[in-house]
Amino acid sequence: MTDPKNHRRRRTKLLTRGAAAGVLLVTAAGVGVAQAAANPPALSFVAATTAVTAERFVFDGQAHLSMDLGLHMIAGSDPFEIWAHRTGYDKPIVAERTVKKKRVALPAGTVTDFNGLKDFTSISITDAAGATVTQYKTAFCANSWSSARTRPDAPPTSPYPTQCGGTNPFTLGAIWGIQAGWDAAVPDRPAAEDFDLQPGKYTATVTLNPKYQKLFGISASKSTYKIAVTVVNVDEGRGRAAQAKPHEGEQVSEYVPSLRAPGKRPLVLKSAPKAGPRPDLRALPAWGIALSQEPDGKWYVNFGATVWNGGTSPLLVDGFRRSGTEVMDAYQYFFDAKGKQVGSQKAGTMQWDDRVGHQHWHFTDFAQYNLLDSAKKLAVRSGKEAFCLANTDAVDYTVPNAKWRPENTDLSTSCGANTVVAVREVLDIGNGDTYTQDRPGQAFDITGLPNGTYYIQVLANPAKKLAETSTGNNSSLRKIILGGTPTARTLTVPPVNGIDG
Repeated sequence: MTDPKNHRRRRTKLLTRGAAAGVLLVTAAGVGVAQAAANPPALSFVAATTAVTAERFVFDGQAHLSMDLGLHMIAGSDPFEIWAHRTGYDKPIVAERTVKKKRVALPAGTVTDFNGLKDFTSISITDAAGATVTQYKTAFCANSWSSARTRPDAPPTSPYPTQCGGTNPFTLGAIWGIQAGWDAAVPDRPAAEDFDLQPGKYTATVTLNPKYQKLFGISASKSTYKIAVTVVNVDEGRGRAAQAKPHEGEQVSEYVPSLRAPGKRPLVLKSAPKAGPRPDLRALPAWGIALSQEPDGKWYVNFGATVWNGGTSPLLVDGFRRSGTEVMDAYQYFFDAKGKQVGSQKAGTMQWDDRVGHQHWHFTDFAQYNLLDSAKKLAVRSGKEAFCLANTDAVDYTVPNAKWRPENTDLSTSCGANTVVAVREVLDIGNGDTYTQDRPGQAFDITGLPNGTYYIQVLANPAKKLAETSTGNNSSLRKIILGGTPTARTLTVPPVNGIDG
């Protein structure tokens, strides 16, 4: 999922799920779920096994633990589905469960962020002597990259996302779900990345918390499991390979060329229709803002920036290479309400970026980052002005026709190689494209700027070469305050409606 050298927000985190998709789950009594599902309950909480081995390795002085307790929620004859949304950053998140095609509000306090159902499970781990080593609670969002059907009569595919949608502080809406007859892995480790257990024998006691037992009609006798855990040390190479798998709920993609094949340039391009579905590029406030000083003494403001598509059509841009050059002509394509291509228009260019950490095709007219002074006049422009489009963030999956399972979620799926003659770049409905600015040339050099108030401007579609439903939401401003001395600069970032970001 990563291309860390060019500082896209493609993260690979510690492994939290190792069970193979499609494994036959067993209940505590040893009965296969497939056989036990003749009359499946609406929702079941199960453990796949009664004993697991957790692998531990140490790299650069830091211990890493790969532990998978094999916990799952299984949907019965109907899908399990939750919609979570807020109408503004100063508004609370409202969460509803879909029951027989009707939305039923979840109790207050059940959902407080976009990480899922709060305090879903309680986990206690004891050592061989019975002493408690650690206790913690985990959230549950139901979206799972390893989800699979658990009985032969279940639907062949799932429509639900593979990520929770809680990583971007300015997320607006999320969909969490389990297809009927499918499972979703339940997180089994605390949020802290440094979670560790020394080699030895342990017992993990996992309990679905009582309010969820009652809410989902799961009996107490089927809500608690004891799992024997053996922690063993492994060599660094084997451990690092295991850790390459992502957290449960993170978005994962595989390179599937057939899904990313570019459209052929038609001999005669139909012009863009005057009406019909359009993307709507919306700039979120800058986030993840930090101050850094380089060895040469220069000071930089680093930040994350997200532009998302809240329109009625995906933004689809195909690039066609000019023979013998490292430039492509870019065209935006348009579709009717049924998804049929109905027109196109020129949309600038794509350029091959051969710098280390990039080495892919950049679309040159997607966004621009500016640092404005207190009068909102340009003070510094970021060196980052060309982008490879990818669906990195689920910003609002509750908007109509949002793409819940986008294919191009990282650079490997949409940016192409220097040997290609054409490339397709897509930003789907409900999805955002995030870049983090954290190196010189892709951040604001504020070394020579006086102290005072400034604004980070994220500007989508700066040259207005892309057709949208509206351009009134293309700009966002995030206030920052510079202070300190030339040798010790300071940075203050006021929250946005209570969101620190």
